Amino acid sequence: MEAKFQELKTRLMEVDDLSSAAGLLYWDQSTYMPPGGAAARARQTATLSRLAHEKFTALGIGKLLDALVPYEENLAYDSDEASLLRVTRREYERATKIPSEFMAEVTNHTSASYQVWTEARPANDFERVRPYLEKTLDYSREAANFFPGYEHIADPLIESSDYGMKATDVSRIFADLREELVPIARAITEQPPADDACLRKNFPEAQQFEFSMDVAQRFGYDLQRGRRDQTHHPFMTKFSLGDVRITTRSREDNLSDALFTTLHETGHALYEQGIRMELEGTPLAGGTSSGVHESQSRLWENIVGRSRGFWQCFYPKLQGIFPAQLSDVPLDEFYRAINKVERSLIRTDADEVTYNLHVMLRFDFELAMLEGNLEIRELPNAWRERFETDFGIVPRDDKDGVLQDVHWYFGLIGGSFQGYTLGNILGAQFFATALAAHPAIPSEIERGEFGTLHTWLKENLYQHGSKYTAPELIERATGTSLSIEPYIAYLRTKYGGLYDLGKAA
Repeated sequence: MEAKFQELKTRLMEVDDLSSAAGLLYWDQSTYMPPGGAAARARQTATLSRLAHEKFTALGIGKLLDALVPYEENLAYDSDEASLLRVTRREYERATKIPSEFMAEVTNHTSASYQVWTEARPANDFERVRPYLEKTLDYSREAANFFPGYEHIADPLIESSDYGMKATDVSRIFADLREELVPIARAITEQPPADDACLRKNFPEAQQFEFSMDVAQRFGYDLQRGRRDQTHHPFMTKFSLGDVRITTRSREDNLSDALFTTLHETGHALYEQGIRMELEGTPLAGGTSSGVHESQSRLWENIVGRSRGFWQCFYPKLQGIFPAQLSDVPLDEFYRAINKVERSLIRTDADEVTYNLHVMLRFDFELAMLEGNLEIRELPNAWRERFETDFGIVPRDDKDGVLQDVHWYFGLIGGSFQGYTLGNILGAQFFATALAAHPAIPSEIERGEFGTLHTWLKENLYQHGSKYTAPELIERATGTSLSIEPYIAYLRTKYGGLYDLGKAA
């Protein structure tokens, strides 16, 4: 049995090697690759993805999993060995339903689609990328139909990133959250917006990068096992537990972009770097769900990085780096600026109060597209109409509308966005639990110390990788299931101190 278990781990390591090589090619395409390499890159990533899928779905792995059932039955549920067998079997059963040829086709298509999107978005040319998006929708429906018996066609796609979640679950959570959020957002956006002119001066890129990376390292990001580069749409990627990279973007006329995207991606990277090295190269060596992963990016970016206590420590240093721009800007003015709430067009620039409304719009559109109730050609107009209904503003163009997010142009449609809002909810829930265990965390943040918080997160979340499902991990860490209450309490407390919430409070 031990020999069979080691053989399984060896095979899984080979699959991980192929997947990591494909990931490295994607990272290069998103950062440094010249545009002329797009066609070959699509072919290369498709080949590697097909080989990884074929190797993982090989009959030999299935036979090993079957042979190891008696071995697994004698192990504790939460042991590394039992967890590896349980998670591998779940992923194997899912993967064997999807033909390798289909995986290669989708990878080839999405790689080509991504390259077209990088050119179509700045040109505000939805028609150029529309045929690719129509084909992506066809692929998305085909992928879902490999899993017959679903309640909603989006369910298999949602479950691929948030295992155990269905469209009805997400819709219920979103409805409950929307009921609480809309009055808060309305109460704030009916007031004069905070003045954020102090963030829109000239801030040289090099100094922005230096400051944001200093904060990332203070959070705990290990540059011996990571690096930071620029891209069109920031992301975190991992090629091994010893190589976890982040990307960001910058604008010299906006201090927020490079800073908060860096902190966001650092949250993702801290999760991956915190996984125990014993899980390296196996299906356990990654985050357990998109919602839990996003909880970490949003926790470090917003709950910590936009807190007043954080800036009590770091604002004097920022003023020292940009004296001409910030020396005459009081801390309270800066704090209000970075937490400005307004009706905005861009999801990634949205504030904490309105951000989830952006996610809900996209989630609803994904369901409608998959159901056949919204055609791709109708998407730009539908986007503008929904935006006017939800936000009271209309996008100036498709560049700031339906073209703004990379997700549908470099992946399937469905299961792409719900993790962001689940992450906001869970980030507040995990942080509240950490505070209950360590009440001194806020005062430590005011001193620029993050070790207690980081250690609690490593011990309760990060180290486990994907040994547990998201519901199991949430229960273990917080003692309860997912709840919107800590998140709503956090928003009411923080923004009640910045704005008059009136009856919304």
